[in-house]
Amino acid sequence: MQNTIEKAMQKADILVEAMPYISKFHNKTVVIKYGGSAMTDEKIKSAAIADIAFMKMVGINPVIVHGGGPNINNHLKLLNIEPVFVNGLRVTDKDTMDVAEMVLSGQINKSIVSEFQRNNVKAVGISGKDSLLIEAEKKEKNGVDLGYVGNVKNVNPEIVSTLVNNGFVPVISPIGGDKDGNTFNINADIAAVEVAIKLNAAKLVFLTDIDGIREEENDPNSLISRITPKTAKEMIKEGKIKGGMIPKAECCIKAVSNGVKAVHIINGKINHSILLEIYTKDGIGTVVEEE
Repeated sequence: MQNTIEKAMQKADILVEAMPYISKFHNKTVVIKYGGSAMTDEKIKSAAIADIAFMKMVGINPVIVHGGGPNINNHLKLLNIEPVFVNGLRVTDKDTMDVAEMVLSGQINKSIVSEFQRNNVKAVGISGKDSLLIEAEKKEKNGVDLGYVGNVKNVNPEIVSTLVNNGFVPVISPIGGDKDGNTFNINADIAAVEVAIKLNAAKLVFLTDIDGIREEENDPNSLISRITPKTAKEMIKEGKIKGGMIPKAECCIKAVSNGVKAVHIINGKINHSILLEIYTKDGIGTVVEEE
């Protein structure tokens, strides 16, 4: 009996700790870049969507931007479509683009929507092409034609605002379009940043398979809980932030420098990671924000 009471008291303490954050972010927009194991592991996926559903129920307006690279690669293999590289850069030809759009805007997008509906939350899956939400332009790098890879030219958020204002969770696939009807594959991190900026989001959350930014790359105990954009730039310059973490950090810097109040990098493999980051004092990942 005593153990039962103690457990109940611990749960009550957690709810009390969360109260100021529930109040602070009520009716605020939080953009979540949904990726990593939270997309590929069904147990983690269900837990992550349940956490986002909870956020919606207590007053936050979540907006989801998802990736899906591994799923695209798996389908390309099934269709015997060989990846094309030029000078080490992946080229998205027409066949690859068709598969990417099918997987991102079809299979993945709708599976996320279905998971929200299992949690009694209204969600609508849309493509960045819908209402030209993500207006894109062809991307070239180092003079290499990358095919149907795009940069974000503009974000037209009316469709997202309409859904949010009517109580829906928008689930956005990172497929962009242009006014000539062309389709482009957009990096999901970049798409999430641009959507968050345009929506003037209170927070942008990167749900990943990493704990956050570390002072020492290989030392889990050197996780940095809070960092400013200025310090993040210095760490990139000094080589402390390296490899695949560089574009992630650059996305954080851009978002905060353009009006997003805070950007969080968290490990989606940790149970209730989103709730722990948003509704507790210390959080569990790295938050990038001005002092």
